[in-house]
Amino acid sequence: MADLHVLQLTGTTTGGAGRHAQDLTAGLREAGHRVVLAGPADVVATTEAPTRVVDIAERPRPSDLRAIGRIRALSRGADVLHAHGLRAGALAALALTGRRGPGLVVTLHNKPVGSARVRAVGAVLERLVTRRAQVVLGVSGDLVDRARDLGAAHAERALVPAPFPPGRPAGEDDAGPGTEALMALRRELGLPEDAPVVLTLARLAPQKGLDLLMETAALLVERVPQVHWLVAGGGPMLQDLRRRAGEAGLPVHVLGHRSDAPELLALADVVVSTSSWEGQPLNLQEALRAGRPIVATDVGGTGEVTGDAALLVPYGDAATMAERVSAVLTDAALATELGAAARRRRGELPGRADTLAQIQRCYRTLV
Repeated sequence: MADLHVLQLTGTTTGGAGRHAQDLTAGLREAGHRVVLAGPADVVATTEAPTRVVDIAERPRPSDLRAIGRIRALSRGADVLHAHGLRAGALAALALTGRRGPGLVVTLHNKPVGSARVRAVGAVLERLVTRRAQVVLGVSGDLVDRARDLGAAHAERALVPAPFPPGRPAGEDDAGPGTEALMALRRELGLPEDAPVVLTLARLAPQKGLDLLMETAALLVERVPQVHWLVAGGGPMLQDLRRRAGEAGLPVHVLGHRSDAPELLALADVVVSTSSWEGQPLNLQEALRAGRPIVATDVGGTGEVTGDAALLVPYGDAATMAERVSAVLTDAALATELGAAARRRRGELPGRADTLAQIQRCYRTLV
């Protein structure tokens, strides 16, 4: 099944949905399909042409009418319109109203979280997507179950591997930075030579459980006074978290956006996720790939990704989270065991070839 005309559509995001759409676009092109990636300018800018700019915001706004018209025009002649995210999926569903084609596939990357109003709007968009799309892919089991409950014609769990660095095949080991490079990174970050390092890689948004992170950090310092917690990532709550860490006097280093995630992972003694919900968290996939011990909240699809290669904690339980992180930092045997489990688990996770096979199978059902 070669030479399909596919329109990939993604919303305004710097997170996993945008990266997945970019990686999928490249893979489908390599497989011989004609693929256009459409979305906000900052998402499509780093992708080879053909691309098209479609302004899709995180919240409904009047310009959505213009975006719907743009999607309707771009999808003419396409065999498949594949939208990533609830907002992009809903706009795509509206753009195709009254038309027989193209077939619509929607990958749901997130669960609507936040205020009652946000959840209510999300519920409306979910119903719109599940009634119009021929195929709904969810990045976690709970999203798939929700889509089926809402009457989706076909729903299954999406395979969303973390993109591999350019030029390095999936599954190939990376020697990582050497000792001198790691010592230089410690000096750059102002970390003592022998200080234990906790790392969180996340887009700093409400979903990432930053209140829980701060509560856990305060309890952890009591158990491991010499610890330093690195938080790498941008997002709307960056400055607020930085302010809170400073006012609390905690050794939480809010680094902002970083382009050296592999080096930070090599430096970390444990990777921690405090999210209130996750699908197939790319940050934890990267931690598994790096063979790092993981402590994470047991939410959404996190356990589906980590398997037994992580210590999972109920969301909101800061005391248990601090206890588990402390255990990894102070028990060398436990840290070694979790690192070995992470390396085993990375070989069990789906890769790029699995994703492309799934996507092309789904497209085949529509064409």
